[in-house]
Amino acid sequence: MPDKPLIRKLKAAETLRQVMGDYYQRLKNAQDSGEQRVAWCSSVGPAELLYAMDFEVYFPENHAAMIGASKKANQYIPVSVANGYSPDICSYLTSDIGAFLKGETPLKKMGLDSVPRPDILVYNTNQCREVVDWFKFYADHFKVPIVGINTPLNLGEVSPGTVKYISDQYRQLVPVLETVSGRKFVPERFKAAVGLSRDACELWKEVLETAVHRPAPINFFDASIHMGPIVVMRGTSYALEYYQLLLSELKERLKDGVGAVAKEQFRIYWEGMPLWYNLSLLAKLFARLDACVVASTYCNSWIFDDLDPDHPFESSALAYTKLFIVRSDSVKQQLLAEHLDRFSIDGIIYHDAKTCPRNTNNQHGLQVRLHDLTGVPYLEISGDLNDSRCFSREQGIIAIETFLQQIAMDK
Repeated sequence: MPDKPLIRKLKAAETLRQVMGDYYQRLKNAQDSGEQRVAWCSSVGPAELLYAMDFEVYFPENHAAMIGASKKANQYIPVSVANGYSPDICSYLTSDIGAFLKGETPLKKMGLDSVPRPDILVYNTNQCREVVDWFKFYADHFKVPIVGINTPLNLGEVSPGTVKYISDQYRQLVPVLETVSGRKFVPERFKAAVGLSRDACELWKEVLETAVHRPAPINFFDASIHMGPIVVMRGTSYALEYYQLLLSELKERLKDGVGAVAKEQFRIYWEGMPLWYNLSLLAKLFARLDACVVASTYCNSWIFDDLDPDHPFESSALAYTKLFIVRSDSVKQQLLAEHLDRFSIDGIIYHDAKTCPRNTNNQHGLQVRLHDLTGVPYLEISGDLNDSRCFSREQGIIAIETFLQQIAMDK
């Protein structure tokens, strides 16, 4: 008899392919017909406001992750470097711009010959400041406006003054968006979009929270793929409907005692960005070692449960400024300690991403302080989100195997 699979695939993956395919088809239709304007948005930018003003919304970070997963980023990064971009800056940026300059894109599978032409680019610097330089390249190329929100960093408490500062910037976007879209801002539509986004985020939270159970019905590698709709379709019914479906399947798994991996002995937390080019390799490695990566900072970063349709500007400002990456180390430490306890974590892995220092949290002693606080052992691995040259597969595999052996000995 054949061996049972070590990883149990989610049936919802088929629906996800259709949902994401339809999303890109809407972008293509908007571009080809000219009946709708296309706005580019950073991953934690004001998507709800853009959808409320009838833009189709494209997210370059999602495109860059697709490039990473296609294992072609290293063909494109040198093209950007040859055009003056440092190899040390965000490899999402360099692989995306390099692919554009080379005239290639994974979106060709979706019927798009290139990235959809923007009518406006809208950013929020909460994830990183490099989105400004990234978007500026395309704004210059396509000769279209670029506007954005600048978020302060290293925040402890998110004060009312900070919320006002950000919400005022949200409001200042409206006249520009009205001019580009040719449509007047309708407050009720914005409230509705914020309500849809909040409901989808709450479902996404429920999806991730199913992994509190043992065995966990979903792991980090699944979640990194299934988070697509919450990134690119926040503020629409499409994301809401998809997570209703996914959550239903996960509840069935909970009822039947079905885990994401065949034999869950160890529960691991992933801190930092995915290694998109080795997502499958790592998923299989952990499953072979009877380990489930049950939670992560990355996937939890799209839970915006502070959104409130009764106060759309202020709650959007609050939700998108409470983002983990924006917060001070003391806040991050407390949040991580809560996650390690809630998900019954046996060990935490820090991905030290070469070109993404903002999403790397083991460079200033946080890992040591968290270990002193919780006693949860940790491993640090060097790599990158898209540039596979920064990751040694052999060393990484040996390090993870050794780490889990040590956890097993201490149990």
